[in-house]
Amino acid sequence: MVELIGAEGSMEITREEAAQLLEEYVTDEYQRLHSRMVAHVMEKFALSRGEDGKLWYLAGLLHDLDFTKYPDEHPQKELEWFKSWGYPEDFIHAVAAHGHSLNGVEPQTLMAKALLSVDELCGFLHAYSLMRPEGFSGMSPSKAAKKFKDKSFAAKIDREEVNYGVEKLGVPIEEHFGFVIKALQSFDSA
Repeated sequence: MVELIGAEGSMEITREEAAQLLEEYVTDEYQRLHSRMVAHVMEKFALSRGEDGKLWYLAGLLHDLDFTKYPDEHPQKELEWFKSWGYPEDFIHAVAAHGHSLNGVEPQTLMAKALLSVDELCGFLHAYSLMRPEGFSGMSPSKAAKKFKDKSFAAKIDREEVNYGVEKLGVPIEEHFGFVIKALQSFDSA
């Protein structure tokens, strides 16, 4: 078991226990895949910035824990759970801020900005990978960014959320696409 200590709290949970929570609360296979993808990218992002990869991984893995059972209350329900489970405030803030358009919580931390910037983008890049015979391998950030502008492709992806998150991070969008694509090239969907 790993104890993760963040602002005003600690989180004693293993990856295996978090994966069990995901299995218990998230019944949709795509949502599970999405959560694992976001977790993988979040961990890579954290490590690239000298941050806590374990904590960021868990934030990515559990960021939509209530979405299947409580879609109209998302992310409020899971925030209540995380508080009652004693999870760190920075973890809770990141999950709250990824739903900023629903609850008005603005991303204040790097982890929150990263989660907001990779959540919808992972969904878009996954859809884009499915139309390519080689998947993520050799995916060009500039071509992905161009496809991103085609709003009829993967129409459910909230492009404004992606743009807002990338703006909050303060990096050029094509650079961000490149980072996320590279991270997803090492993602094992199993």
